[in-house]
Amino acid sequence: MSDAPKQKRPVIGRERMYQTILAPVVTEKATLNNERGQVTFKVAVDATKPQIRAAVEGLFGVKVLAVNTILVKGKRKQFRGRPGQRSDWKKAMVRLAEGQSIDLTTGLA
Repeated sequence: MSDAPKQKRPVIGRERMYQTILAPVVTEKATLNNERGQVTFKVAVDATKPQIRAAVEGLFGVKVLAVNTILVKGKRKQFRGRPGQRSDWKKAMVRLAEGQSIDLTTGLA
């Protein structure tokens, strides 16, 4: 028996799952990674890796092996001749178990 306590997975409601996973990221690089079993999502900025894992497993019914996240900083742009800045957003790359996949072309049930 191990004395180390088991880490508990967060239990989040269905509504919070939809608030965590905002949209799939569809780029050339994300599509190539999708063929290798890694799916990329735009997620809430305050979402943690365990919450993202629970949301993907709950919404899509797949087994998640790993979650990598990155905070994408907003670019400085001109809006109607005035300087502005786009919002920051968070990207999550989710690695799925062997043989599992998520079809991003269909909607959620």
